[in-house]
Amino acid sequence: MRIIRAKDYEDMSRKAANVISAVMTRKPDCVLGLATGSSPVGTYENLVRRYEKGDLDFSQVTTVNLDEYKGLDRENPQSYYYFMREHLFSKVNIDPQRTFLPDGTEPDSEKACGGYNEILHRVGRADLQLLGIGHDGHIGFNEPADTFAKETHCVNLTDMTIEANARFFSSREEVPTQAYTMGIQTIMSAATVLMVASGADKAKILREAFSGPVTPQVPASILQFHPDFILVADEAALAEIDK
Repeated sequence: MRIIRAKDYEDMSRKAANVISAVMTRKPDCVLGLATGSSPVGTYENLVRRYEKGDLDFSQVTTVNLDEYKGLDRENPQSYYYFMREHLFSKVNIDPQRTFLPDGTEPDSEKACGGYNEILHRVGRADLQLLGIGHDGHIGFNEPADTFAKETHCVNLTDMTIEANARFFSSREEVPTQAYTMGIQTIMSAATVLMVASGADKAKILREAFSGPVTPQVPASILQFHPDFILVADEAALAEIDK
């Protein structure tokens, strides 16, 4: 595990973009595993700026996203496809045919998850997987559980996750209660895993995940076993990591 310390959110975003840019430069046809949520927004902004300067080329890049809400179509402003389009895909020269997310419109969970697993197997393991971390330690939508889920599966979102995501919706009642998410085994298969975390509210869970025991009750703790795991976090988020 390697920790890259940042001064604040902006510095964290810049340093995370440095890591991703290095992978893209080294391997122009790389596979990037992508994440949504507020944590990676600044990282995407940095990548877009580098593309606009001519420093990055997305034309050969393939992307696979961690998750998608069940029941939301791609034009729903709260869908993760919409998020990715707004923050990255529409701003760079990536081929839309090379961007993949679970199909939130497929009501049959087994079919949706099986279909996404087929895509992930065809694309091959990610050269880099970007992650955030939830306050309960979830990565993707892998919530605290009795076991580590292996591949794409349908998750019943916890009250904590629903509450955390409610700020993106008009009301808590509008937040989907289920999501399709990449499994822990798939995340762990990435050559490099990069996590971004910012703010004092993430300090406690970072300590639990990376200074405590490895347990499916804290899904992110499995990353202690990854051979090339990088945590980029600001000072506030890292306040308890060495305690």
